[in-house]
Amino acid sequence: MDVVRFSEYRTDAVQSLRLHSAAGQCSPGHRALMIVGIIVSVAGLGVACMGMKCTNCGGDDRVRKSRIAMTGGIVLLVGALCAIVACSWFAHDVIRAFYNPFTPVNTKFEFGAAIFIAWAGSFLDVLGGAMLAASCPRSKQVSKYPAVASNRPPSSAKEYV
Repeated sequence: MDVVRFSEYRTDAVQSLRLHSAAGQCSPGHRALMIVGIIVSVAGLGVACMGMKCTNCGGDDRVRKSRIAMTGGIVLLVGALCAIVACSWFAHDVIRAFYNPFTPVNTKFEFGAAIFIAWAGSFLDVLGGAMLAASCPRSKQVSKYPAVASNRPPSSAKEYV
């Protein structure tokens, strides 16, 4: 009669539980990076709103306001980069677990709508941040056309009858 030791059975059960819990667990790094991306993006939106022409923050100087908006765009780009890295990292882990032969079939995940929505939102964040970052004008507006000097003498009231 075969006797199964409790310690051997317990080791297999613990190892099986580790496999089941590791497949569906999101790394704290994914969560932390996504939360940092959200917080940085909200801060970037706040800075960009202060740089809008219709607000009174930062004075009436257009160059200063456009630089504030450009700074908000750069902060938005940093937040979007954090979110894209977090989404792509999570997708990499899901793909790696899916093709791992030691992962049980009932614990394999596939992509859902949330990952695609997160990617789309991150790329929209990149688009908005890039538009704001590229909107900073030069300190002096240089005209492409030279000023035309007038050869006519100034008109006076005597010419009109």
